[in-house]
Amino acid sequence: MNNKTHGQFQDVLALAKPELRPVCEALRRLVASLHGGFVEVVWPNHGIASYGVGPKKMTQHYAYIGVQNSHINLGFYHGATLRDPDGLLEGSGKKLRHVKVLDVAATKTTALAALLRQAIADRSRLATRA
Repeated sequence: MNNKTHGQFQDVLALAKPELRPVCEALRRLVASLHGGFVEVVWPNHGIASYGVGPKKMTQHYAYIGVQNSHINLGFYHGATLRDPDGLLEGSGKKLRHVKVLDVAATKTTALAALLRQAIADRSRLATRA
């Protein structure tokens, strides 16, 4: 999607400090490696690139890459329902949770991939029912 409110992944990268840009790229590669048919919608004004099984943010999207000042958030729209035995998820809202990712090495953990797999499976199940 690309119009006045949507952008491209490069727009999110441009918002990140140079040392955090490789983290954004590594997270995007992780999403792509786990979900080959992902839909990406970028909201530069919010500093996020969002990923899902379709274009609808809160019903079809499962995760987002969010630029922060000192780290990158890998957020999960329905993170409150994810099993998190490693305690990576932060947040206390009804649905949203996030993982603070500080470096590329953190994007390569099996625990982070497991969270993404769960989130993808959850949204994929809903998409097949619709």
